[in-house]
Amino acid sequence: MRFISRTTAATTVATLFAVVAFGVAGRAHADDFIVYSPHVIAGQSEIELRGYGITDGRSEYDGERAAELSVAHAFTGWWKPELYLAEYEKEPGAGGKLVGYEFENTFQFTEPGEYWADLGLLASYGHPKGGGPGELEVGPLIEKTVGRFDHRVNLIWERHIGAGAESKTEFRYSYAGTYAVSKAFRPGIEAYGRPDDHAYQAGPVVAGEWHVPHTMGNVEYRVGVLLGINAAAPRHTWVAQLEYEFF
Repeated sequence: MRFISRTTAATTVATLFAVVAFGVAGRAHADDFIVYSPHVIAGQSEIELRGYGITDGRSEYDGERAAELSVAHAFTGWWKPELYLAEYEKEPGAGGKLVGYEFENTFQFTEPGEYWADLGLLASYGHPKGGGPGELEVGPLIEKTVGRFDHRVNLIWERHIGAGAESKTEFRYSYAGTYAVSKAFRPGIEAYGRPDDHAYQAGPVVAGEWHVPHTMGNVEYRVGVLLGINAAAPRHTWVAQLEYEFF
């Protein structure tokens, strides 16, 4: 069966990340304001820039920013590795700096529409610039499309490895729901929960894509603002993403 062969191959690779991840320690990122799709398109390449910025009347949050630049290529219909060439962060009241690199993998387990929901898995390793503990992330990616409505759910566990790593696993979850008015305009809502930080956020987003004439590429965008639901979350987190996909 296609599902079994795809799942077996993807799970074999992904399990290597999971085994390591749950045997060591770490903490969660604050800059992962994205909800991944489990879908992988064989032969497609991507260049992506995304980031966020916080505006908040409280000094411990205001002015925090982060951005990431990555390239990816799907070698098969079930595996897409992605390399983050630069990760930038600026903490409140401090200067910005490049903080590290990341090797991320998306594994697609099922064909779109084959089962009630489409399933995949995210597994990544982040290496800090200048030394220190690395970070492992692993978790399922779920997507369900009904007509013009699309729903995504990510459940991600994260741990540090190496000297000085913290001895605990942290967890975060995220949801994105959009309605496709057209390919270029998909309004919706995103929600993020970080129980270990007691931070919960949600807010409106707009996403879409355009075909680039005379090419085999598309430009995708996504912008939005996340509002803090509780006092421990930043009040306004502005998110933006720009991606070029091509064959």
